Amino acid sequence: MDALTRARWPLLALAAAGALLVGVAVGAVPLPLAAIAAALFRNAGPDAAIIRDLRVPRVLLGFLVGGSLSVSGAILQALIRNPLADPYILGLSGGAAVGAVAAIALGLASAWALPVAALAGGLLTLALVYRLSLADRRRMDPHTLLLAGVITNAFTGAVLAAVLSLSDAARLRNAFLWLLGGLSGASWEAVGALALYALPPLVLLLWNARWFDLLVLGEDTARHLGADPERLKRLAYFATGLIAAATVATCGMIGFVGLIVPHVIRRLWGPLHRPLLPAAFLLGGAFLVMADALARSVARPIELPVGVVTALLGVPLFAVLLRRSLS
Repeated sequence: MDALTRARWPLLALAAAGALLVGVAVGAVPLPLAAIAAALFRNAGPDAAIIRDLRVPRVLLGFLVGGSLSVSGAILQALIRNPLADPYILGLSGGAAVGAVAAIALGLASAWALPVAALAGGLLTLALVYRLSLADRRRMDPHTLLLAGVITNAFTGAVLAAVLSLSDAARLRNAFLWLLGGLSGASWEAVGALALYALPPLVLLLWNARWFDLLVLGEDTARHLGADPERLKRLAYFATGLIAAATVATCGMIGFVGLIVPHVIRRLWGPLHRPLLPAAFLLGGAFLVMADALARSVARPIELPVGVVTALLGVPLFAVLLRRSLS
């Protein structure tokens, strides 16, 4: 093991810690490190309330969302054996978006009603896509799963367009801002709610990480090596679906994190899921926190939707990765 290989984890941990620090420091009013240290360790200073009640929950929520989406993308790419798989292409976020936009259009966009509506829509879509993906003898077919996700995505997109076209101007703007994704509604309650829904499936995926290495080799090979492919496929799909629904319910649709980060990590860490998944969580969290910091600072005091920033960063990066994989 060379020095660079041994230094990967410390460098990744340092990058994640640096991203969290930048996320707290950057905003409409930039804060010096001394003020951050005073607020966090001594609860002192004029900006202590801003740091503790606004910025720290925001960076923690962004880190948890980015890490969760990255792990979900890595698992779905292993499940379908398709490098383009992510929580959104399978339609897992479309239902959540329909639920949230319907709540906004009906004037029910309260602090509790919007996440509940989005989560309910996401779980209904999760069940629908799963039912459509079942093949003979009630086996989940990954290729059918992908097609079912694409079809469901198209259907939920049409429903979204219909709901938006019937909404008044104010609600239409709110719905569009929510669809673009953002962390402006972050709070300690939102962090706790997302952790409640996302951490259990994340732990399950990490616990079964080595079995996903066998699933990538093919179902027959995995079965001969002692794995249960059907159990793994159901676990992967429902765990990632719950994570996707929870993240969309919390902060809207934030794309490209679950697609780009697993590709980067596989090039740096290799294909084994036991080290790949925690590395994807750290890098995905750092990526989204830095994207949110950029969204808050590039047009200060106007705040861009973080989903726009992740798309602007993700598309060129994915194009570079694709070009290198073909060369």
